[in-house]
Amino acid sequence: MNRTQRLAGVGQSVWLDNITRGLLDSGQLQKYIADLSVTGLTSNPSIYDKAIGGSSDYDEQIKRLAASGAKTEQIFFDLALDDLRRAADLFRPTYDRTDGVDGFVSLEVSPLLANDAAATAADAARLHAMAARSNFFIKIPGTAAGLDAIERTIFAGVPVNVTLLFSTEQYLAAAEAYTRGIEMRVEAGLNADVPSVASVFVSRWDGPLAGDLPADLRLKLGIATAQLTYNAYTGLIHSDRWARLMNAGARPQRLLWASTGTKDKTASDVLYIEALAAPLTVNTMPEETLLAFADHGDGSHTLKADPNLPDPALMARFKASGVDLTDLARRLQEAGVESFSSAWKSLLTRIEQTVAATAAR
Repeated sequence: MNRTQRLAGVGQSVWLDNITRGLLDSGQLQKYIADLSVTGLTSNPSIYDKAIGGSSDYDEQIKRLAASGAKTEQIFFDLALDDLRRAADLFRPTYDRTDGVDGFVSLEVSPLLANDAAATAADAARLHAMAARSNFFIKIPGTAAGLDAIERTIFAGVPVNVTLLFSTEQYLAAAEAYTRGIEMRVEAGLNADVPSVASVFVSRWDGPLAGDLPADLRLKLGIATAQLTYNAYTGLIHSDRWARLMNAGARPQRLLWASTGTKDKTASDVLYIEALAAPLTVNTMPEETLLAFADHGDGSHTLKADPNLPDPALMARFKASGVDLTDLARRLQEAGVESFSSAWKSLLTRIEQTVAATAAR
């Protein structure tokens, strides 16, 4: 059993947080599936901005779509859907083997819709229909407007990856929106099984927004908040409310760890992977983190729900050092929305530049 298979043995799904056409054309994604137990994939505007800017793989299709009259945003979605349909087909055996629990890919709605619930829900339904794959999540941010859109989208039967969650409170709000959507389906006599994951970002807790912490608290805040969220997650899925929904045919939304690459180059490159191996979860990893864990990761530690963890004394020290978890989570989410919006604008500009360059040639 290799290192990534050990995570699967714990009960955690290993997903890749990356997609490029080269990854598909070279057979590398298939190799990760076969050799490293990768069972799903996530994408975001930043990933596609780098993918399109980092190669000429998309140039001909961009030129062809532009010549057909497609607008910039539609060009992007056509490119991304072509890639993600291919990836979804590679993961389809996993989806079938797990009866729809695993084997998903994810595509994000336009971040520019983050504050418009109705438009987000409509776009989610449109993109999922265009994808024409059962194992296809639409990513919706867990902002205030996003929560409304998540409830609407789940009620409509569209699988959702809730993104940009940071704190336990934000996770629980997203889980509540998902649960209400499922309850509405049960009340309406509809199929209660609509898949979803809730993506909690971890490493950004340990970035500059947390402030200047004492050396012995460095790189501990992200894991501590993840422990708090995991405790809440296990409590929710074992609640009477969810027991009733499971009896009606529903499956709980799974918790997904995102932003698990180590940004501090002085720390272990598998820090968050080793700390967050946990049953009934997903960990979506940047490609370099996946390869690092496959090479030298230790999956022997298992995160468990424990009301005594994280250590209350540790959390008290964070508070004494000026960390307000609620306020920091809000700022992290706002920064995440802004970052994805900036990447989205950069992505569309890059496509426009490619159209202009290919036309000149």
